[in-house]
Amino acid sequence: MYEDTIAAISTPLGEGGIGIVRLSGREARPIAETLFRGRLAHRRLNYGHIIDPENGEVVDEVLVCYMAAPYTYTREDVVEINCHGGPLPLQRILQLALRYGARLA
Repeated sequence: MYEDTIAAISTPLGEGGIGIVRLSGREARPIAETLFRGRLAHRRLNYGHIIDPENGEVVDEVLVCYMAAPYTYTREDVVEINCHGGPLPLQRILQLALRYGARLA
């Protein structure tokens, strides 16, 4: 079994209203706390922004849901980042998650 935290885009490719980037693993919450500006309450949709910590740039306005282990379908901590759909915001958020400790699922 892998110990790493994984990240992936979990919505279909192409244009859409909402896109989701999902993180799963021990570092899911710390990675989210690095990228997310807003309250990160357990099992709630939390409104805020994803920022690039290197330059403080706002990447997107998002809703984030944090679910703690073991009460998730992976039995690991899970963070779902709901952003604007389309490839650009999804790719930028995924790349930030990878930069800050996740590996591609």
